[in-house]
Amino acid sequence: MTLGRRGSFFTAAAVAGLALWASGAPTVVYPLYAAEWNVPPTVTTAIFAIYPLVLVPVLIVFGNLSDVIGRRAVILMGLGALGLGSIAFGIAPDLTWVFIGRALMGVGVGLALSPATAAMVEFGGADGASRAGSATTAATATGLALSTILGGLFVQYAPAPMHLSFWVLTGVTVGVAAFTAALPRHTRDEASGPWRPRLPRMPRTERRPFVAGTLGITAAYAMGAIFLALGAQIARELVRSDNAFVDGAIIALSAIVIGVVAIVFRRMPPRTAVSIGPPLAVAGLGLLIVAGAAHSLPAFIAASIVAGAGYSLMFAGGLGLITTTAPTHERAAVISAAYVVAYLVQALAALGLGALATASGLQLALEIGAPVILLLGVAALVVANLGRRAPVAVTPGLGGAAS
Repeated sequence: MTLGRRGSFFTAAAVAGLALWASGAPTVVYPLYAAEWNVPPTVTTAIFAIYPLVLVPVLIVFGNLSDVIGRRAVILMGLGALGLGSIAFGIAPDLTWVFIGRALMGVGVGLALSPATAAMVEFGGADGASRAGSATTAATATGLALSTILGGLFVQYAPAPMHLSFWVLTGVTVGVAAFTAALPRHTRDEASGPWRPRLPRMPRTERRPFVAGTLGITAAYAMGAIFLALGAQIARELVRSDNAFVDGAIIALSAIVIGVVAIVFRRMPPRTAVSIGPPLAVAGLGLLIVAGAAHSLPAFIAASIVAGAGYSLMFAGGLGLITTTAPTHERAAVISAAYVVAYLVQALAALGLGALATASGLQLALEIGAPVILLLGVAALVVANLGRRAPVAVTPGLGGAAS
């Protein structure tokens, strides 16, 4: 059986969603690791950071592989590594297995995410670039929401709280792989040439939209590091919530807002989205700082909602600016270049926040780290609007160019 265009589009979207599910899967389990193995925030954020640190070299070496051998083959390789990573988490008796599982997840997402994004553009029809941006954002938001809601549910109420959610992730990965195997075969693009490891690249033209888009994605991912690496510990230690399901649901609320905003504003021009997103991110992280200082659960909920809206606009708008300017035969390589920067900064943000939290406490880490991260969003806003009178070739839509 071979999937049609519509089925192929949604299968590629499911792969993107699975990537964020894997990214967020350990989020609500980090406090358990801290309690079980007596580890500080430096270690728990290092568990988070090993994922993008492994993912980046995979993107650098294999970012253009699917442009040559096909989207389906590379996505399946990625899902295989992702499944092995979730199994390692599922049986992990100690931190060593946790780090191995996280590294394998990084390999899997590094292989699968760029070709999945490119496939969505190609199977999306005449307005594929526009649909891919908003659908990728919505799919990744869904994956993240499922990871934290189900993770919180299992941690709070199910047996084997440190392991069960990862076996569920393994099962979902197998299911998505079955649909991926039914994607249409790749028709080789002769312009790609024979495959060889090649650095991800900026497009030869329209570099300003690429830079602005990359800054928008990077700001979103760096902000996401706060919620994914430290969100559950912020809820427990600063907001003083002791229910893992509630904590996971609040973090998931941010993801739900990301998806809703991506769908509702999918026709917003990418440059407008990148311009509106940073002020919302500023407000959201400001509310998070207030939540920690005042031990306020309502402020934490408000921070998740507002920051989620900012993330959605920065990510989808940034991805929109990039995909509409990327040459077809280099699309995955160009998308990979943006992801390399975003994931590398995300890893550095997580490690920096963890070091600050260990040395000076979570609250000070938020007060110092959040403004630094927000500078990236402001830079995206500025670059996107430089020389505004010059036309930018974008398809109208929030993701007019392609978490």
